Amino acid sequence: MDSSIIFPNLHITLNNIEKGFHVGSFFIAFYGVIIAIGMLVGVTYILKMAKREGFDEDRFLDICIITIIVGVIGARLYYVIFAWEYYKDDFLSIFNIRQGGLAIYGGVLAGIASVAVLCKIRKHNFLQVMDICIGGVVIGQIFGRWGNFFNREVFGQYTDGLFAMLLPINSIRSQSDVTSEMLTNLVQINGVDYISVHPTFLYESLWNLGLFIIMFLMIRKKKFHGQVFFTYLLGYGAGRFWIEGIRTDQLKLWGTNIPVSQALAAILIVLGTGLYVYNMKKLKEN
Repeated sequence: MDSSIIFPNLHITLNNIEKGFHVGSFFIAFYGVIIAIGMLVGVTYILKMAKREGFDEDRFLDICIITIIVGVIGARLYYVIFAWEYYKDDFLSIFNIRQGGLAIYGGVLAGIASVAVLCKIRKHNFLQVMDICIGGVVIGQIFGRWGNFFNREVFGQYTDGLFAMLLPINSIRSQSDVTSEMLTNLVQINGVDYISVHPTFLYESLWNLGLFIIMFLMIRKKKFHGQVFFTYLLGYGAGRFWIEGIRTDQLKLWGTNIPVSQALAAILIVLGTGLYVYNMKKLKEN
């Protein structure tokens, strides 16, 4: 299997990009390593910001650990629910996350619900805590998309534009993500067939990086609790809406051709905008 990834119009060729490595007979996927690094960096950021806001770091670490566990469960459930046709005849495969199948939306929604419950129990201001925690979530998303890069997954439709990415067709994680247009426009290099696609993992990672910078600058000068959180809802929703539109691995709403993540992104845009505007207006009135 060829392990190269090429960005022809950027004149970048990456050779020997493996999906993981072996420790003895045990295979460790780079996807998992990158997710773990993203979590570690994200939690470190959250703890630093919590201390700056006057919170006890140990209590926030508890929130982070519980939320990560709940988030992983939520990410798996979300994926399984909207890909039920794949799992309904093989129930035990639901528990095999080494095969992939974690949806970030499910993780984010479950994580938010977890924080809400913990804040209720500990009598913290939910929006203040979310302003701190959501930056760590974005960091995790920035890192996590690079796991998709190593897995040769979460790519977009055919393109031969500036950022076109060539992937050996025999290295794709799921052949169901390969469209007829890609097959029609196969590129052959040294006897290897490549599909030419949008690197949506890169688009989303860079979008989230820009969003994180805006949120980081905002948290120091925010005017009300929830301002950073609402910015995330609006900003991430906007980015995910257009990126989801060009992905080929979309999960669809039951009985429709509507990408569930795109529909949810639209809801986040409306919700984030409405809450942001409402609180700004309320602030001015006071």
